[in-house]
Amino acid sequence: MTKKIMHGEEIIAIIIPSEFSKDGIEFFTPNEFSQQLAYMKRPTGYSIPAHTHNKVQREVFFTLETLFIRRGRVKIDFYSRDQKYLESREVKTGDVVLLASGGHGFTMIEETEMIEVKQGPYAGEEDKKRFGGING
Repeated sequence: MTKKIMHGEEIIAIIIPSEFSKDGIEFFTPNEFSQQLAYMKRPTGYSIPAHTHNKVQREVFFTLETLFIRRGRVKIDFYSRDQKYLESREVKTGDVVLLASGGHGFTMIEETEMIEVKQGPYAGEEDKKRFGGING
């Protein structure tokens, strides 16, 4: 039900459609990713014990982004690390997309609200290398 956009052995993106459902917990990302993405479905009364997270130093080389499509429809164009076009996918209200590697571009098919989560702090233009893509 989930869709992985691949370039050879490299995961470019993972799309989790709004219809996805599974009991328990499902991790979509490999352990070596600097951002982990999981889905949980737990029954009424299930408890996760209170906890904090320990200070653990991590080294991050690339920014991974997770998009939550709150409302609307978006066409996402996916590219390899060397900026070659791979494919396009449409996502809609309720879908979740992890952008793991390579490049990407967006076209709003209808008015869209998205929430983006990524490693910080945001480094502005130092964080990105812009290129023409298939739309320009």
